[in-house]
Amino acid sequence: MIKSYLKIAWRNLMKNKLYSLVNIVGLTIGIVSCLLIGIYIKHELGYDHFNKNADKIVRVTMEYNSGGPSQKTSVTGTKVGPQFKRMFPEITDYVRLYKASRIIGYRDFLFNEKKFIYAEPSFFKIFSYKLIKGNVDEALNSPDKIIITQSAAKKYFHDEDPIGKIMKSEHQNYTVSAIAADAPSNSQIKFDFLVPFNTLNQAKEEKYNGANYITYLLLKNKEQIQPLQQKISSYMKMVDKTELHLTGNQFLTFYLEHLKKVHLYSNLPGDLESAGSMVYIYILVIVAVLILIIACVNYVNLAIAQSAGRGAEISIRKVMGAGKPQLFTQFVGEALLVTAICILLATGIAYIALPYFNQVAGIQFKYSVFFDPIILASLLLLTAIIGLAAGAYPALLLSNIKLSKILKTGFSFTSGKSIRKPLIVFQFVISIFLIITTVVILQQLSFIRNKDIGYNKSNMVVLPTGYNPQHIDELKKEMLNIPGVESVASANNEPVNVMWGDAIQTADGKNLTVNALPMDEDFIKTLQLKIIAGSEFNQTDVLQIDTTNNYKNFQYAFILNESAVRALGWTPQQAIGKRISKGESGVIKGVVKDFNFKSFHTPIGPLVLFLDHFQTAALFARITGNNTSNTIKAIQTLWKQRVPDRPFEYKFLDEDFDALYRTEQQTAKVFTTFSFLAILLACLGLFAITAYTVVQRTKEIGIRKVLGANVSSIILLISKDFLLMVIIAMIIASPIAWYMSYTWLQDFAYRINIHWWIFIAAGAASLIVAAITVSVQAAKAAMANPVDSLKNE
Repeated sequence: MIKSYLKIAWRNLMKNKLYSLVNIVGLTIGIVSCLLIGIYIKHELGYDHFNKNADKIVRVTMEYNSGGPSQKTSVTGTKVGPQFKRMFPEITDYVRLYKASRIIGYRDFLFNEKKFIYAEPSFFKIFSYKLIKGNVDEALNSPDKIIITQSAAKKYFHDEDPIGKIMKSEHQNYTVSAIAADAPSNSQIKFDFLVPFNTLNQAKEEKYNGANYITYLLLKNKEQIQPLQQKISSYMKMVDKTELHLTGNQFLTFYLEHLKKVHLYSNLPGDLESAGSMVYIYILVIVAVLILIIACVNYVNLAIAQSAGRGAEISIRKVMGAGKPQLFTQFVGEALLVTAICILLATGIAYIALPYFNQVAGIQFKYSVFFDPIILASLLLLTAIIGLAAGAYPALLLSNIKLSKILKTGFSFTSGKSIRKPLIVFQFVISIFLIITTVVILQQLSFIRNKDIGYNKSNMVVLPTGYNPQHIDELKKEMLNIPGVESVASANNEPVNVMWGDAIQTADGKNLTVNALPMDEDFIKTLQLKIIAGSEFNQTDVLQIDTTNNYKNFQYAFILNESAVRALGWTPQQAIGKRISKGESGVIKGVVKDFNFKSFHTPIGPLVLFLDHFQTAALFARITGNNTSNTIKAIQTLWKQRVPDRPFEYKFLDEDFDALYRTEQQTAKVFTTFSFLAILLACLGLFAITAYTVVQRTKEIGIRKVLGANVSSIILLISKDFLLMVIIAMIIASPIAWYMSYTWLQDFAYRINIHWWIFIAAGAASLIVAAITVSVQAAKAAMANPVDSLKNE
């Protein structure tokens, strides 16, 4: 019997090639979308789950306020881990990490390594990173030891055994003590080098301030997280008063984040890597499901539309004794066969499309992901779900047809008409929804790229230098002689994402929590920041940064932004000449117009700019852009001459600015891709349904033509019902798309307004595409010879 069902199913596929093609193409696209998105979601949801203690590990985050708005960060001071372990018996162990960039050399190899982490020996007790070679108890027990990963070993040593070899850094030499397996791609702690935490000078004393370190705690059991949080909050209130002597609204406190939730639910300054977003996961799930629904709707519509042509087959089976269960099984089986074919095709297409998907997702998935047992099991489950979901309703309708009705002359199965139209409307609701939200996302990204952010990021080359003022001063002078270089400056950090948190105090006792950016006297000119009161830094201000004679003559010069001045209760003009302190005291030299020194998700807050050559770690060279490649080559030549102990690296400031919005860019790519697929699938279904409708109405069209109807009236006759469905879909989709777009935009402090024309344009585009799709079939029917359609009447 099963063999018979398969034969009939295959014959029906071959007999109705157009409808079969539409079904197979539609379902295949839907399954490819679900498969690739499923791989990404599995990866993201599985972040840090490889750790055996994952349920009992928490990350400590910090919130503090010295006046004005409070600041939240993922880093803490050195005291948090050891003090909390001493105070709270719920804590089994702790580990502190510090991620840095270090120049690492071995023989002729010299690289700037960005995954260089200082860690305590407890690192391997708390986390489940594996050592391939070396003793875990001894690998970090000496300040001159270093653990390297397999990738780093291959990069520096090729086929040599690295154990015992000496690797050089700008600070000290290290002996390779162990080789670790590469960190999983879904780990928030990715490292190439591990060295002992106690080699840091800051590790020699315990402080709550000077927060630069990631702290993890291992608890005795996961149920203790919430009670421990309450204890920590109470304890820090006491510490604020008795130890830190904070007053008024000032406070310092800490929060616990579950390890498994850090990647998707937390996005704080100082994170070890860029965070993901649970909202993005929800968006991907919704998009994948919507695409799959459109494909299933096509199948249901076409199966119902073709039902009349299967009247004879159903009647013969019923006469021969087939009951409802057998007929239901047959038609569901056909849907399962089509789905199985689509699953095989989708897997092959997904395999081919993986490199493109990697670009969209920003993750380098390997082809082995397709052989993951969970993915394979999901494909089998997806086959069953899609087959049943797409085939159940048509199967139920067809198996319930009464034999007496089938045998009547002129039988026409019409039960599906009431469901076909709503399904077509539903398809276009999804398509128009995706089009509108895509346009909004693209507009917001365009707004981010083109908004005046308060400085000029174009043609700005960033050159990491490390904390070496000798290199910087020499390089600045000689780089200015290179053709194409207009200006050169140095600073601690790029202005696109200022991380330094600090506090300032006024002479009358006001305190303000601020971000801070150390720089040299040329930074404001080079970045083209706008001074609205006072003046820029000059050489006199540089000379006042006098560290001799135990800082006796030391005085800062400060420039504040508008937000800081406003928070202190001054106008820009009133602020000039005021004395404030940030550790050491100084005078406000100028006020700079507010500029976006963090992403557009965050409102512009108080910022203080100050001179400090010893804290600058990068050069910023503004170039003309007329001959960029030659300018970069000239800078590289100079670099190799003047800084032979550091590899030449550069990037453009606008690239790092764009990187702040990587999640939004990925969202835009996903929505653009799937909006196109959605409208394509909807039009495929509409094309097939229109073709079937034309066949059903062939004789009616012939009679109308004989009675004098022209081509345009016949096209309008066939098209109007379908185009009305698209208009209804536009009316339904617009408010839903507006609400979702508005909700998404609320995550931005600076955002666009949603304009009415977006909805009109999306609806018009869908209407035009639908009109073209329908008109192709309608015109073909309208121009046919009426004699051919009436000869058998």
